[in-house]
Amino acid sequence: MGDERVGKFVRGGGLQKKDFADQGVGCIHYGQIYTHYGIYTNKTKTFVTKEFAKKARMARKGDVVIATTSETDEDVCKAVAWLGDDDIAVSSDACFFTHNLNPKYVSYFFQTEDFQKQKRPYITGTKVRRVNADNLAKIKIPIPCPDKPEKSLAIQAEIVRILDAFTELTTELTTELTARKKQYNYYRDQLLTSAVVEAEWVPLGQIGEPRMCKRILKSQTSTEGEIPFYKIGTFGKKPDSFIPKELFEDYRERYNYPKIGDILISASGTIGRSVIFDGEVAYFQDSNIVWIENDENLVLNKYLFYFYQIIKWHVADGGVIKRLYNDNIRKSEIFVPFPNDPQKSLAEQARIVTILDKFDTLTHSISEGLPREIELRQKQYEYYRDLLLNFPTAEPQTKTVT
Repeated sequence: MGDERVGKFVRGGGLQKKDFADQGVGCIHYGQIYTHYGIYTNKTKTFVTKEFAKKARMARKGDVVIATTSETDEDVCKAVAWLGDDDIAVSSDACFFTHNLNPKYVSYFFQTEDFQKQKRPYITGTKVRRVNADNLAKIKIPIPCPDKPEKSLAIQAEIVRILDAFTELTTELTTELTARKKQYNYYRDQLLTSAVVEAEWVPLGQIGEPRMCKRILKSQTSTEGEIPFYKIGTFGKKPDSFIPKELFEDYRERYNYPKIGDILISASGTIGRSVIFDGEVAYFQDSNIVWIENDENLVLNKYLFYFYQIIKWHVADGGVIKRLYNDNIRKSEIFVPFPNDPQKSLAEQARIVTILDKFDTLTHSISEGLPREIELRQKQYEYYRDLLLNFPTAEPQTKTVT
């Protein structure tokens, strides 16, 4: 990519967050490339003064700005094409690529598996991963019809048009998902707190006692093993710790252990995250992961699961919750419909759960609903992106140029 026929990489420099101004000359800080920008932009999030801009490294319209540092190998070298009319300042820990290609074509190329493979040998650093501009210049980019500039740019533009269409579709689906989640949250709150006239606030302590598993010592765990051991950091995620099967069977038999359908709650870290226990063999960190021992005579577990999404955990006046203790849980209240008529109450809870299940499937399910559709469209986009930006080597009119 550093071939003089293609372009050159210029290091950003000097710009730090403390240099931001309310208005003035646009600028891109390397961290914003990860958090704020997509394939391209024609507006900057932040600015610097005109005086600062005079001494800054400036990217021009059509340049591609690249973040050259990151905490992960996957993210390093994320790129955004600058399509605004004015020159912009670029921070250190970033560089920009000045070239004669289609800017969005280049930006899409930086997302491909081909680019990822080529950059890996050039990644350096331990905690902070980086690729310098000199090594980026060694990476090869496929250019259609390189000896016919007009035809090449026309082909690049058509590839960009196709990829833009995929990106737009995914964006539309994501926007729709956001709207559906807002709708879901609204109806969930209404159904759980005000849709039923005859209802009362009931302390969780009247529904069941808080329970937790037996304490597991660090010396009893390993990074590999038979039984997953979920700590607060891996709760609801992939386990990174395990315990022996014999220990698990002994503790499950002698101490508290959740039954299928119980709602596990995070009692530290992000308070109140909940997971429905599906019965898969696993063990859970004591005091950090707890549950209400609920026989479902008064409240359905699934109703509890949805209510935990909006519950206000009890805390003494002026206090800040950093951990859920058993007393916090017992005194926290949920809204129970028809509390004096258990049969009618459970029927109404079941009706509410059925409605919320449908919304939840639409907005959260990875096997159906909008998240599944977005995942499929993203995979389709990635497939065609890599296909369109990776030309066969036997093609006489196509070359890869460094």
